[in-house]
Amino acid sequence: MFKKLLLTSLFLINLTSYAQNSVLVTPLELKNNRNVFQTVNAEKKEVTLFISDKEKIKALQLNENFQIKDSISEVRPDKKYTDIIGYNIKNDNTRLYWSSSDRKKILSQLYDFESHKTSTTQHELALNKEKVVQEFSSKDNFYILTILKNSNIFNLHIFDKEGRYMVKSIDLSSFHFFRYGYTKTNLSGVFEENLLPFENSYSLQNINADTPASLANTAKKRKCYFTNNQIIITLDKNVDYTQIIIIDLVNYTAQEKIVQKHTIPADDRSFQNSNSFFFNDKLLQIKSSSNLLYFTIKDLDNNIIKEYTANATTPIDFKNSQIYQEGGDFGGKRILEKSSQFIRKVNNLHSGISCYYIGENMLVTLGGISETHQTTGQLILASQFGLIGGLLATTVFNPTMQSFNSYENKKVVKIEGLFDKEGNHVEGELAPLAFDKIRTIFDNYKDVSSQTIFKVENTYYLGYYDNQTKNYIIRSFID
Repeated sequence: MFKKLLLTSLFLINLTSYAQNSVLVTPLELKNNRNVFQTVNAEKKEVTLFISDKEKIKALQLNENFQIKDSISEVRPDKKYTDIIGYNIKNDNTRLYWSSSDRKKILSQLYDFESHKTSTTQHELALNKEKVVQEFSSKDNFYILTILKNSNIFNLHIFDKEGRYMVKSIDLSSFHFFRYGYTKTNLSGVFEENLLPFENSYSLQNINADTPASLANTAKKRKCYFTNNQIIITLDKNVDYTQIIIIDLVNYTAQEKIVQKHTIPADDRSFQNSNSFFFNDKLLQIKSSSNLLYFTIKDLDNNIIKEYTANATTPIDFKNSQIYQEGGDFGGKRILEKSSQFIRKVNNLHSGISCYYIGENMLVTLGGISETHQTTGQLILASQFGLIGGLLATTVFNPTMQSFNSYENKKVVKIEGLFDKEGNHVEGELAPLAFDKIRTIFDNYKDVSSQTIFKVENTYYLGYYDNQTKNYIIRSFID
């Protein structure tokens, strides 16, 4: 009797919590190896969820009120297609792109909600002399960006919304590429440089500036930012400047920009650290020594818009938060009292900067982060299955979810500051972000799977599968 009362009580608690901000609660029977991928039609404010297990995929088309408009069920593709790497949209129909782990085999899978049928097309990519560095999705096209080995050439493998495939080459032979220590090289040489333990060779971190970007991602030295018309790549391995490559996705041409970083005085001989963040056609830069830290906002023609300085002996006057430290030897969270502690720790870690709009103002995060410290359990799991969690699991790239989970098992030191569009510091208290509210859900309720986070206009949506009630749930959050 007590057990029944307890289960009833838990069920009622769940119903109450669902009602607070739930936009969708739908029953769904899923087997193991669950995952989810979503596409957003920004024009119609509609979302299509693709919820999969080891046997099937359920596509749920949701209208702007998150009511189920239509659905299609399909058998999961052959197990050689391990990853969902992107999509494009035609009318109300979505084309998913599945890939083998080496990206040489691509399966496009069209979900046609008019006929309630799916159709597939297989593509073989000749990548023997190319290295894949990133993938990008838009309404019209899906792109795979590769580098031709030992060259200055980017190749764009393009799949349009009709399912047609083409390749465009972009030659950067006139650009200036240097390894660490200003040794001249080519495009391939810059990307093959191994920045472990924090970055693999031929890695390029994709940043979505429409959502709060984690320092775990923005501290990378090779980053990219995607719009429907451009790919912007920033390279920060050299401490004195940021190299920017802007790829035009209309004409398939590229231009180069060099934006200098602040010079540390000659009498400061300590190790120096730097990085950047591209935001709203501006470049935000951080540069530090053991005693000094500079935060600079520039345009892409190297003109200073605003600059702030912090030193070891005076309070940091452009922050709106305390100095936070998470993880590390002490574990948990703690507050650092001195500017000198913050500057020294940032300079000794992988420094990074990120920016995000809060209303009309910019929320800037400055700090440093360590590489991942794996636990014994994680190391065993990695040796057996890889960190994706199982031999048959589907890997789905979700940069927003990646940012949300990115501080686990890392040491982080950071401050936050609020600035207007001209870069002037704005005084005031910082309100909790949607991400902060979402974390409280997972702090208290862990028996979930198939989690995803996405944004429609100014609202964030958290989706997850409740393993107990066997419902798929979507909740809404705002900053």
